[in-house]
Amino acid sequence: MYLHPLIASVPPDERTAFVQRIELRSYRRNEVVLAADEWSDRIYCVATGLLRVVVQGSEDSGDVTTDFIRQDDFFLNSALIEERYQAGATLVAALPTSLYLVPTLEFKALCDRHPAVTMGLLDVVMKRTTVLRRQIRQISSASSERLISRILHELTVLAPGTDGGYDKRITQSVIASYSGLSRMQVNKTMRDLERRGLVRRDEHGVYVPPHFASSDFQELPSAEPSRAAKDSGGVDPSFFSELFEAPPKSGKTRK
Repeated sequence: MYLHPLIASVPPDERTAFVQRIELRSYRRNEVVLAADEWSDRIYCVATGLLRVVVQGSEDSGDVTTDFIRQDDFFLNSALIEERYQAGATLVAALPTSLYLVPTLEFKALCDRHPAVTMGLLDVVMKRTTVLRRQIRQISSASSERLISRILHELTVLAPGTDGGYDKRITQSVIASYSGLSRMQVNKTMRDLERRGLVRRDEHGVYVPPHFASSDFQELPSAEPSRAAKDSGGVDPSFFSELFEAPPKSGKTRK
């Protein structure tokens, strides 16, 4: 059985016991997973689908999407510090989504027993913080067209379509809430990009050219782990699929 370097030192019996305490839940598109100010004692890891992290903006701007949580990524909040935490944002399923709900006490205990897991998680959190900072810089300095082009390409990584591009169920309203622009601005810019042949859509998805990824903010992080990350014991996305794989016949899955 394959073991990620982070959990290679965890005894098989301990790993099995840990996995059996994890619950798998499914959520419909636009369903609220966790409301802001709601208390939780779980860590949320995306098995399939996509989550939005949403905060309340001003009356004029409405809800603001501050982050996306894609497959094999997770929402921690302050779960590694406190046994129970009050969510500082709302989690919404941007697409039909399945989540692993991991008890914080169990996960904290695993980290206490295995410091390498803790260090790997810190590495993931730091990378997420870097992405968020880059998004703030884009919103504050990029033109509308440049910003939207970048986000459209980012969506091909976060919510890939069946034949390339991104899932057409990601609406312009969601793009507007993530870009800090109005829906009218997003609609106008996307229509212009389509008119110029830079964006096209069909029944499967929305497609954008590769150069949309280019910017002075570096390229999007790849879903594939780098060799350096593997050699250093960092977390790659497959870690959570391996670690949180639901046990067969566990009875934990809820449709």
